[in-house]
Amino acid sequence: MKQAVALLKRIAFGSVTTIMMIGWVDCYAFSVSQAANSDTVPDFSTDEFDDSLYSKTLNEVVFTQKKRGAIKSVSVENRNLINQTELCRAACCNLGESFSTSPSVDVSYSDPATGARQIKLLGLSGTYVQMLTESMPAFRGAAMPYAFRYVPGPWMNSISVSKGSSTVKNGYESITGQINIEYLKPQDEPGATVNAYFDTDMKVELNAVGNIHIKEGLSTELLAHFEDRFGSHDGNDDGFADMPDIRQVNLNNRWQWRSGNYIFHGGLTMINEKSKAGQIANHNHSGMEINDPYLIDLDTRRYEGYMKHAYIFDPERNGNLAFIGTLNMHQLDASFGRKGYDVNEKGAFAQLMYETDLGEMHNLSTGLSFNYDYLGQHVKITHDPNVGPERIRERESVGGAFAQYTLKYSSRLTLMAGIRGDYSSKYKWFVTPRFNAKYTPFDRTNVRVSVGKGYRTVHPWAEYNNLLASGRTIVVENLKQEDAWNYGVSVDYTQYLGRHKLIMNAEYFYTDFNSQAVVDYDTNPGILTISQLDGKSYSHTFQVDVTWESPFGLSLTGAYRLNDVKSTYNGVLLEKPLTNRYKALLTASFSTPMDIWQFDVTFQMNGGGRMPAPYKLPDGNMSWGPRFKAFPQLNMQVTRWFRQFSIYVGGENLTNFKQKNPVVWSNDPWSSYFDPTTVWGPIHGAMAYVGIRYNFGRI
Repeated sequence: MKQAVALLKRIAFGSVTTIMMIGWVDCYAFSVSQAANSDTVPDFSTDEFDDSLYSKTLNEVVFTQKKRGAIKSVSVENRNLINQTELCRAACCNLGESFSTSPSVDVSYSDPATGARQIKLLGLSGTYVQMLTESMPAFRGAAMPYAFRYVPGPWMNSISVSKGSSTVKNGYESITGQINIEYLKPQDEPGATVNAYFDTDMKVELNAVGNIHIKEGLSTELLAHFEDRFGSHDGNDDGFADMPDIRQVNLNNRWQWRSGNYIFHGGLTMINEKSKAGQIANHNHSGMEINDPYLIDLDTRRYEGYMKHAYIFDPERNGNLAFIGTLNMHQLDASFGRKGYDVNEKGAFAQLMYETDLGEMHNLSTGLSFNYDYLGQHVKITHDPNVGPERIRERESVGGAFAQYTLKYSSRLTLMAGIRGDYSSKYKWFVTPRFNAKYTPFDRTNVRVSVGKGYRTVHPWAEYNNLLASGRTIVVENLKQEDAWNYGVSVDYTQYLGRHKLIMNAEYFYTDFNSQAVVDYDTNPGILTISQLDGKSYSHTFQVDVTWESPFGLSLTGAYRLNDVKSTYNGVLLEKPLTNRYKALLTASFSTPMDIWQFDVTFQMNGGGRMPAPYKLPDGNMSWGPRFKAFPQLNMQVTRWFRQFSIYVGGENLTNFKQKNPVVWSNDPWSSYFDPTTVWGPIHGAMAYVGIRYNFGRI
């Protein structure tokens, strides 16, 4: 009798919750009509992720509960999913701001010259993370320094973060892990949604998403984004902009068609972005009038197209054949004073893959892939007007084959082994082996082990062109292909305490480089060298995190990560500069009954680290100290939900911590002492924002 009463209560509560959720497509999985009419649950509720709170149908009654925002994968890989529920806990204007509540991923702070933001995973730069959009390699080469502002937050359905050795199906470039972005789908519920955002740093954003189902099996989607940051930003009164003024227009049109066992996906993307920074005052610190201001301009145009074809010829054994193809062109015209970097980059990727189950316990994936990169570059590394740019061309084609075998020996043991061989026009043959294992010794306890190798071709000027803003002379030596081994082990445990849920996780990863491009700030104060590693380079990371979930709308997450990242500079093994020694994170989220109000708080303490070797300035002071200290940050957001729209108000960096003098020797940017690239913390203070999301429904 008690069980029957409890079930009726859940049905009643779920039905009311469902009614309240209609139209809130921005941050909730799907509406009642979708749950009732869909044959399958959404991607993020498949058996690959451990999330029991998705919509269920019982006879003719549908009840829906709010999904957890961060979901731990139950697959053999160490993978976590960040879905729309989690993304809406913060402003998340773009991909670079979507990891503010993540204990695993760090986002570097924008430098005042270009506004470039990168992530760090396992203590290492985002260049060692393979970026994917819907399992297709993306944002390589010249797009890499600025890629995290090319993906608007309201466009994303979810972000999958795989740490350590991962699948070989997506290529050989993953060293510390993979980040896969899933966009909103054309086949989602038809309708239109808009999002508007404004903050006290004078940034305005407008986003629109529209889905149309043309006929059965055929649907299209248009994603539109506009942002503009206007006004002068000079919080420390050094005459140099703290952040660039950025104007971006981003359009994406996507199509989906399904006929029987054949599925097609395709789309086109266009990005146009202009960024301006530099001196904004009429006089320098000495009171002298500035007749020749130091300006930094970046003009970017990017075009992409993709298509996916899949044919399911054996549904019972999941037998399918798929072809993926992408084309992209990235054009960047950048000026740093009288220095400059222009690039016209063209890339192509193609993959043919066959996958099938060989039985209840066995799965096989095999395939062929081809990748082509061309970079036509003009580089001017001096302010001397009598010296012209140097023309540099880079071209590489890589063809390869892979095979991956997965053995589900039992419900407690899964093994996955993959290997691929590739031939590069520059580096000849190389082999990428990877292995993952998952063992469940006890109920709700998972142990994962991974080991694998990764490779990466370095395009130094494309990937580090923002360093041209430094007054130092940049020297690029002959570089080899980067390669490293990654080893990882993790344990997670879930415990139910009545209606409460406790999730505990501990993990350790070790990355060991055999070959690496090293950015050396230390050896010579007047020269910044990008050279080949000569010695050791490695990263140790250890992380523990605990999540507590209450049935009364409250969830808490606490995490601590320790980084030991070192590399060899001029024969000396040193800590990697501008890298936090540790990170402590605490997040809290509370939603009132019926999810009318939602409150989110994120606090993090960023551990100190080593600065590059300081040098003496003309006024006798040192450029910076030997180390930077730990600093706190606090972000908060309040969301009010209505039937068809929501309003959110929040603040970032509410501790108002700012790095002092992020632009070194700003009064003379034409000298070799000038450097705006050694940023380790926030360069602007507390910021407040307000936004609105509105769903127009079916169009």
